Amino acid sequence: QDILETLLKKYVQNQVYVSWLDTIAGEHAARMISMDAATKNAGEMIEKLQLHYNRSRQAAITRELIEIISGAESL
Repeated sequence: QDILETLLKKYVQNQVYVSWLDTIAGEHAARMISMDAATKNAGEMIEKLQLHYNRSRQAAITRELIEIISGAESL
């Protein structure tokens, strides 16, 4: 009888512990998924900003070339 009570107590403790471990593992998985999504979003944002920067830079270069050519033609 004592052995059965001890085993039942250990079984319940083990089930609670396993449930706790599942909860912790689920929380870590959710955080990893969230961080992965944030990393992908940051990468996409960097690409968009790089494209915007390159277009702005090219527009400035084009304006300067037009100004130089216009100045040379007026001479």
